[in-house]
Amino acid sequence: MEMHQIRYFLAVADCLNFTRAAEMCNVTQPALTRAIQKLEEELGGLLFRRERKYTHMTDLGHLVRPQLEAILAQSAQAKSTAKSFLQLKDAPLKLGVMCTIGPMRFIGFLARFGRDHPGIEVSLMESVPERLAESLMAGELDVAIMTRPAETHARLDLQPLYEERFTIACAPGHRFERMAAVPMADIAGEAYLTRANCEYIGYLDGLLAERRIQLQDVYRSEREDWIQSMVVAGMGVCFIPEYTPVIAGLVTRPVVEPDVTRTIHIVTVAGRRFSPAVAAFVKAVGKHQWPALSGAPKGGLKAAS
Repeated sequence: MEMHQIRYFLAVADCLNFTRAAEMCNVTQPALTRAIQKLEEELGGLLFRRERKYTHMTDLGHLVRPQLEAILAQSAQAKSTAKSFLQLKDAPLKLGVMCTIGPMRFIGFLARFGRDHPGIEVSLMESVPERLAESLMAGELDVAIMTRPAETHARLDLQPLYEERFTIACAPGHRFERMAAVPMADIAGEAYLTRANCEYIGYLDGLLAERRIQLQDVYRSEREDWIQSMVVAGMGVCFIPEYTPVIAGLVTRPVVEPDVTRTIHIVTVAGRRFSPAVAAFVKAVGKHQWPALSGAPKGGLKAAS
């Protein structure tokens, strides 16, 4: 059964005249007649009965007409949906963003992307790199913005966007506030609050251990707001990426000797065909001028990316 056969049948059903139906469908009458005869063969019975100047629909024709109308309507709806999708109208985009990435570097980009592609509906999911990678592989996300996960899947395609440095966060009045930058050795002996969602916990801990810098671990939480509130209250210090959103009163200073940076990537699944919306997003990300690392001392140490 082909769609043109259904269209021809419904045209005859509407006007009960093969000649007028052929004109409505912009085909010759013999072509229309052959298509309906083929449809009758497939359905196993006559759909119309022709008596000289008159055409009547058979009981079979009346029976299948609603179903064939529904098929034609669904076909038209599918074409309309596909057209809107390909033209980026009501096109979904599932974007994963690492939970420790601040909006400062993305708001401008997302605002411009929204203006340039008003038909793309972006939904955001925040999580840690490992979970974002799993969601990408499972098809639950189209693209992600994150650092390299600890266990990188071979099919993940990571393209670097920008780097940002780590800072040490402290309370107002802390001795670090008077320093332009804080050498890592100066952190020794401080009460330390652990940000459990920080993807570089192991790396930073290893860095401290290599330099025999000991801290007093006093609290650990996945809640960034709790950790920052405790820091502001003077309960300890914490490492925090430069562009992470911070609460009022939090003081941050760059960590140096060595300075530590992380690389933020756009991540997709290699070999997976992009939808038009994803292709537009990846292209826009590639053309965007991401800010360079600002003010970081030279000769520092870059966190594994």
